[in-house]
Amino acid sequence: MSRLDLGGLRARPAQVWGAVRLVPLVRDVPVEDLRLHREVYGGGGPATVAADRGAAYTSYIPHGFVANWTADGSPAASYGAQLSDGSRPVACAPLHFPRKLVQRQQQRGRRPARDGAGPAGLRFLPLHLALDGYLALHFGGPSVVWEEWTHRAVRAGLSPRAETAYRGEEVAGLADALRIFEIHPGQCGVLVYVADALATAFVVPHPDDYRALHPSLLHHLYGELMYQYALYGGPVPEFSARIGGEYVTSLGELRAAAERARQEWEAQHAELMAGELLDASYDVRQVYRMGRFRLSRFLPPFALHRPQHIGEVITDKRGEVAYLMTFRLSDKQVRRGHVLHQLAAHAWHVGDTAATLGIDAAELMRRVRHLGFEGLLREHG
Repeated sequence: MSRLDLGGLRARPAQVWGAVRLVPLVRDVPVEDLRLHREVYGGGGPATVAADRGAAYTSYIPHGFVANWTADGSPAASYGAQLSDGSRPVACAPLHFPRKLVQRQQQRGRRPARDGAGPAGLRFLPLHLALDGYLALHFGGPSVVWEEWTHRAVRAGLSPRAETAYRGEEVAGLADALRIFEIHPGQCGVLVYVADALATAFVVPHPDDYRALHPSLLHHLYGELMYQYALYGGPVPEFSARIGGEYVTSLGELRAAAERARQEWEAQHAELMAGELLDASYDVRQVYRMGRFRLSRFLPPFALHRPQHIGEVITDKRGEVAYLMTFRLSDKQVRRGHVLHQLAAHAWHVGDTAATLGIDAAELMRRVRHLGFEGLLREHG
């Protein structure tokens, strides 16, 4: 278990638009030997990535059915349910098949670099690493067929699992906030709050990277809770600093007073607003190593009754963050993770798990059903 280290990043005064609050993050010294940029894939369709054991991971919005219905036999996703007698083609979108969620990429005309040095690059889908890790949480299901679990649960585990997420374009007020507010000199990231709940933390290595990727926040994923907060929540208050004029007699004193107010605001933000992200201990799993940097994804401890985030991060050898993207889980998603953790820790034995949670077996089974895992249970369980 480890914590996130945002050393080298400092918060600037927030900018508010309706229920959306943006807190800029600036670096005193940008990361020069790691850069991020956006790549637009051809075709404009959904992407499907080969996973382990012959399975595939498909990211497709809006939802469609995957079927081999194209004339050349290539895979495609149909636009909804359609009927056809075969005389005319079914409307569908092509599917692209990258080999991995994370794929190494070399610059053209250059020899491959060792250990990620030189011209080597890495291609990955933002937030998909984090969501893939969450959806695969205890994917294997029960390792022993206890009385309550079905044989299918042992064979197939939790497959399939699905969660709801929204693009940033659907979060009311976010597009206007990103369009209207200024980008600070040296800005390398932003904390996005909706109704003063931290929706995402986004950090990149260099100010030039942030300027290029700032609009991409509209294409990132946000939880259902954030969508509802933006839709139903009212405007949040602005926190403005006030400097008493009776204590200022020169420009130097005014400058010093403004600097003290800025430092006090930074300290208050770090302690009160971003504490939920920085105070937690995470289960960090390394995905790829590239020179002095490590690409990892992380899961929270799934502690109940407190905000929890999943995400992915690139850190250097000292553990400082060069890239960060987080996704806030809903309370129900946290409860799912909590119950799955407890079941796995007790070898999926219902009685032992229920005793640890301080409830009886019947109540635990009720919770399992309520969380959407009723397919794992026997009908009489």
